[in-house]
Amino acid sequence: MAQKKITKVDLVEAVFLDTSLEKKEIQEVVDSLLEKIKDSLKAGSSIELRGFGSFEVRLRKGRAKARNPKTGELVSVEPHSVAIFRPGKELKDTVWKIKKHK
Repeated sequence: MAQKKITKVDLVEAVFLDTSLEKKEIQEVVDSLLEKIKDSLKAGSSIELRGFGSFEVRLRKGRAKARNPKTGELVSVEPHSVAIFRPGKELKDTVWKIKKHK
């Protein structure tokens, strides 16, 4: 059985059920938070949410030879930035305890 994917709407609903805030207010806070994370990464800053994890931007080196998986064609890949997430200790500990059902 596949696990349900949690969306931003689901998170807003969960916070709504746990607080006395209106959904519109929660949605605005979530949207603002995500926008601030994007803006910070774009500006070259890293973001640390203690216990949860950290986000940062790293530069990937370009490669002269890479293969397009659809066509098999050899292509060159330019250097580019990627967003990296590193989970914090509390998140790692929580995930470690999850038992995977087959």
